[in-house]
Amino acid sequence: MNEPPASTPGHSLDPRSEQEWTEFRSQAHHMLDDMIDDLATLRDGPVWRPLPEDRRSAFRAAPVPGEAGSLDDWRRSFREDILPYATGNRHPGFMGWVHGGGTPVGMAAEMLAAGLNANLGGRDHAPVEVERMVIRWAATLMGLPENASGLLVTGSSMANFIAVIVASRATPDGLSLRTAGLQSRRLIGYAAKTVHGCVSRAFDMTGLGSEALRLVDVDKEFRMDVAALRRMIEADRAAGLEPFLVVGTAGSVDTGSIDPLDDIADAAKSERLWFHVDGAFGATAVLSETIRPCLVGLERADSIAFDFHKWAQAPYDAGCVLVRDPARHAAAFAQSLTYLSREDRGLAAGAPWFCDLGPDLSRGFRALKVWATLSVYGTRRLGEMVDRCCAVARRLAQRVEAEPTLELMAPISLNIVCFRVCAWERDDVENDILNGEIVKDLQESGIAAPSTTVINGRKVIRAAIVNHRTEYVDVERLVDAVLARASSRSGRA
Repeated sequence: MNEPPASTPGHSLDPRSEQEWTEFRSQAHHMLDDMIDDLATLRDGPVWRPLPEDRRSAFRAAPVPGEAGSLDDWRRSFREDILPYATGNRHPGFMGWVHGGGTPVGMAAEMLAAGLNANLGGRDHAPVEVERMVIRWAATLMGLPENASGLLVTGSSMANFIAVIVASRATPDGLSLRTAGLQSRRLIGYAAKTVHGCVSRAFDMTGLGSEALRLVDVDKEFRMDVAALRRMIEADRAAGLEPFLVVGTAGSVDTGSIDPLDDIADAAKSERLWFHVDGAFGATAVLSETIRPCLVGLERADSIAFDFHKWAQAPYDAGCVLVRDPARHAAAFAQSLTYLSREDRGLAAGAPWFCDLGPDLSRGFRALKVWATLSVYGTRRLGEMVDRCCAVARRLAQRVEAEPTLELMAPISLNIVCFRVCAWERDDVENDILNGEIVKDLQESGIAAPSTTVINGRKVIRAAIVNHRTEYVDVERLVDAVLARASSRSGRA
């Protein structure tokens, strides 16, 4: 067998000389300046612009690079082909989906995390302690015990998935599910009809089956009907099924409604069910002293899923799952593998490891940007930002109600406003088409980027005020643009 060539400095991917390091440093500084300049001038540009077809085609036809290229050329391609054509959620006019706007501090922290290149699956190193600190802070903010378990994940989809797994393993003889599977068990969960689709997907992916998630009716404010929940649990038990979980929503995706969490907690306790809260964006409203009372009952949850990358403005991705009982959390995931043995000292110390609390062994240093965000801005300032977003949403709702051709379609619970254009000479189907076309017009114009949803069977314009940069002037501009597009489309579907 031929011996591999002796290692030389030339095999490293780092710059090979002082001059090359100097050139790289210059390029890196230019990249940072590019992004800071772009952030500083966001409001001057469009919210979103479509990716030109020639650039799309170039990406799709590009071959795998075989030879080394120029960092300067790559930076130029990023500036010209990527930066102008991103989602637009950093822009104050982005209101379509619940995406945080990010911050300069978070951007800088991401750069540091990438440079450190730490794997937080486990082992004994400082980044692990930062994540443990962030989890402790998160538990404290949400009202859970300080020693609650948790970890940072990609987002609330993964956080809800983990919570469903933990809840199923917490049932009587639930740990046998890890080896024997469901067998003949019929585990049943409950959530309001307004619950995010990722909860149903979690039931699908865990093998419970999406039909095992019962969808409970909601009231006129789009909140779970707890009396209906209790009736469904009773009927399922009478049918020989095994209720195990109820999911409350703190901030529904369509309207921002908050389920009656305290009442759901009472029902879960009396029925001996795991109480989980999907608080993807709404749970971080606990940062606001004025909104926190609307979330009473959150502190009673057995588990909570939420995102730091939404209202807390950390860069993507930074989801979080919290579990009240650390022992139940670890029991659902921990493994004993010889090549991952824990030691009493050295780099392999520091148990329990985060890979014992979820499916990922390879995990990035998400906690650094969360730590930076909370440390630099503080919870008080972040809470004031949440209040401001809700105030901007109320201003939008007031403007909608003042316009005779616009109709508010749902109560304003937090920061989401659902409304529609009503052209009285059109029927409901034609108005649905009109509202959908107006939203696409606005997105392509770059003026604003709302989205659509369906409320009470009607397609509506949906504006979610999550970006800390969005102000009153931006929602006034949105309404002006909606009215102008409606007028220009008069007589056309």
